[in-house]
Amino acid sequence: MTMRARKRFGQNFLTDQNVIEQVVAAINPIPSDHILEIGPGRGEITGLLQRSGCHLELVEIDRDLVKLLEVKYPDVTIYAEDILKFDFSNLTSASSSPIRIVGNLPYNISTPLLFRLFQHHELFEDLIFMLQLEVVDRIIAEPSNKNYGRLSIMSQYYCEAEKLLDVPPGAFTPSPKVNSALVRLRPRKEPIIKAKDIGLLQQLLITAFSKRRKTIRNALRSYLGEEDLEYLNIDIRLRPENLTPEDYVRCANYVTDNQS
Repeated sequence: MTMRARKRFGQNFLTDQNVIEQVVAAINPIPSDHILEIGPGRGEITGLLQRSGCHLELVEIDRDLVKLLEVKYPDVTIYAEDILKFDFSNLTSASSSPIRIVGNLPYNISTPLLFRLFQHHELFEDLIFMLQLEVVDRIIAEPSNKNYGRLSIMSQYYCEAEKLLDVPPGAFTPSPKVNSALVRLRPRKEPIIKAKDIGLLQQLLITAFSKRRKTIRNALRSYLGEEDLEYLNIDIRLRPENLTPEDYVRCANYVTDNQS
């Protein structure tokens, strides 16, 4: 049975065998691993993961693909679900090992999925994803880089991030109109500076980067006054993209501590 990619699911199947082997080599699965593959598609990567002897589970939203995968991999647990609604406690009950998450992610869900996974970061050993190159560049961007923003800061707050592999459009069927890249995220045991209120930190970042051309004094005026920023030793002339993740956590914690 040959399955065509469905646009409504944002499917672009990875079909280049050389790239598939490079991806699996980067994952480097071993028998003691507990791996969840998101969006396995037609199972090109799945088969190589299974050969390692790891404990493998799949999440696939396309029920026609689920039927195909059930035939190809009858011994693998497959969840026919939307990963954005998936209950990760299903996995932890099956194994005491930290979970490794891998997948070729549809571009339209990559950012919301990453933020959802960050909420469960303590469950994971690592996250290895094929993403749009632009998203990977944003994840790994450092301060004062045009790609630096909320995704960079939250990714780096929770994880250490590393780009592993650039992948051209021709490696997929159908070929997307953009380049892709493989990225590894390793959750930190503890953040460099712990945010006292993650929700407030995220709201502060949304506010700051919606006004990224303004100075930080103006961008964060609704949260911090000029004297507050000076107390935090933050130059009021800087722009939002110039502050480090630690700077933003310090700002958020200061606001939390001084809320009436």
